Amino acid sequence: MYKVTVMNPCSCFIKNGLVDVQDFSSKEEAKKEAESLLHRMQTTFCGKHEFSMSEQFGSFTIFTRARS
Repeated sequence: MYKVTVMNPCSCFIKNGLVDVQDFSSKEEAKKEAESLLHRMQTTFCGKHEFSMSEQFGSFTIFTRARS
């Protein structure tokens, strides 16, 4: 099982009704969803936060950090 997890979801994430933990049967599916979600967050959210992604053991984590 492969996961996509969003750590510390911001209010834009919550308002959009997105899910902070998703499970996938393949690494490829998880990677595709993580990249798509990261792109959406970077391009459509309010801009008060920065987002980054890391992969570990085939699971992906998106981190949210306030812009300085």
